[in-house]
Amino acid sequence: MNISKVGVIGAGAMGNGIAQVFAMAGHDVVLNDIKQEFVDRGMNNIKASLDKMSQKGVLSPEQAKTALAKIKPSVNLNDLAGSDFVVEAIIEDVNAKKELFKQLDTLTRPDVILSTNTSSISVTEIAAMTKRPDKVAGMHFMNPVPLMKLVEVVRGLASSDETIKTINELSKKLGKTPVEVNDSPGFISNRVLLPMINEAIYALYEGVATREAIDEVMKLGMNHPLGPLALADLIGLDVCLSILNVLHQGLGDSKYRPCPLLKKMVAAGHLGRKTKKVFYNY
Repeated sequence: MNISKVGVIGAGAMGNGIAQVFAMAGHDVVLNDIKQEFVDRGMNNIKASLDKMSQKGVLSPEQAKTALAKIKPSVNLNDLAGSDFVVEAIIEDVNAKKELFKQLDTLTRPDVILSTNTSSISVTEIAAMTKRPDKVAGMHFMNPVPLMKLVEVVRGLASSDETIKTINELSKKLGKTPVEVNDSPGFISNRVLLPMINEAIYALYEGVATREAIDEVMKLGMNHPLGPLALADLIGLDVCLSILNVLHQGLGDSKYRPCPLLKKMVAAGHLGRKTKKVFYNY
């Protein structure tokens, strides 16, 4: 399949990073969100990221300028009608994603693959909202997208071999390493990662150690580049809670029960780096 124009829906941290890597790989990109302020913020983040890569010599100034010019900001979903490939990167809400995929199914050509960057929600359930479930799969990037190599390629129950092959090849063209997994709550990345983060929050909640001690043990003892509490701040505590809820409800095991401290912090609007509140000050 010739993929020239890519539609990315959601201009947040993940969406703008995804738009950036597609543009850097030579694709024309439409970056869409529901509000102009969200799109503007996303475009500013992309420009800052490209400028930083240029300053570090990863890209030439001309390459950075060319990549930015390939991204068209949009607040009208109809702008994605001509896309050859779509990546959804909106909020982790199953109903919002299902409604969006229903719209995309009508809006885009029948041969277009509709992928989701969901970090935990069932790809099979999302695909069922379309008339092309064989052309729906997960394309789960890691944060920060321009730097992280992994793409978790999630095969839904109906995803065709051709769809998975296309996403694998496309990931490689973006300079990423695709790893294929089957559709299950949290897939592999978050099924393993989030219980660790949750347990670190429990350790803090129960007074086992300070936040600094918990993170330092995991960094020095387990060779993690970032401690679990600092990582939770980076991911966003609301996202962590959402994923844990999916794991808890989908697998029915009490070991995935979100820590009360995590629930309390999210309820208070303390969401990590994006609100400059939570475990560390930013």
